[in-house]
Amino acid sequence: MSKVVLITGVSSGLGKYIAAYLIPKGYKVYGTTRKEIEPVEGLTILNMDVTDPSSIQVAVDILMKKEGRIDALINNAGMGLSGAIEDYSTDEAHREMDTNFYGTFNTIRAVLPTMRQQKSGTIINISSIGGIMGLPFQGFYSASKFAVEGLSEVLRMELKQFNIKVVVVNPGDHQTQFTANRKIVAKTLNDSAYSQQFQKTIAIIEKDEHGGLHPIAVAKKIHSILNKKNPCIRYVVASFEQKLSVPLKAILPGSWFIKILGGYYGV
Repeated sequence: MSKVVLITGVSSGLGKYIAAYLIPKGYKVYGTTRKEIEPVEGLTILNMDVTDPSSIQVAVDILMKKEGRIDALINNAGMGLSGAIEDYSTDEAHREMDTNFYGTFNTIRAVLPTMRQQKSGTIINISSIGGIMGLPFQGFYSASKFAVEGLSEVLRMELKQFNIKVVVVNPGDHQTQFTANRKIVAKTLNDSAYSQQFQKTIAIIEKDEHGGLHPIAVAKKIHSILNKKNPCIRYVVASFEQKLSVPLKAILPGSWFIKILGGYYGV
């Protein structure tokens, strides 16, 4: 029997590649998007906004009416908003947290009754290297991903009794539309004490993104996870240097690591 997979945010970026990779592998793939996109053979599109619990429930109900089960949820939908923490408006901060964190929570909450009843399921939360270490001028992006990490840790314990697995994937830099779609905090862009430093740092960030891995690397890792009986709790999909930064953070004194990380980003 083909596994039924729900992927949020398939209009571009990692979600688009994950869906395209899983379809020919025999999965029944449902992808969510807030806007109209070109049809993709084998992909069932569900109109859904992860910040709107009612729209999520409608999408899940449609899927359940067609399939009667959900074997895996891949929480991929997200947004990038860059700028200095001091410059964020309350609305800008809420927008990023509402999409990246509460969107993940909202979608998980909607599928859990089905997975509990099945006594099976896999939830894969797409976090980021920025969910393991805070990145300069990516403050609320990192904060939202740190929150996803904490939520995932708790869910692993709470859902163990129902045989539901929770896995976090931490992509590093990848060549996707994320760079082009990035929004800039209005004050940092227009009139800020941080503008000069921001321009220097964001240039380094975008250079790394343009030279990052092909997104198929994440798609292959997702496929591998879905085929594992007992997947690990975390998979870092990144360049060698970015992978190395994860254990370095764990073993180095905090002040050393911050100095190295800040130096890399020119701050």
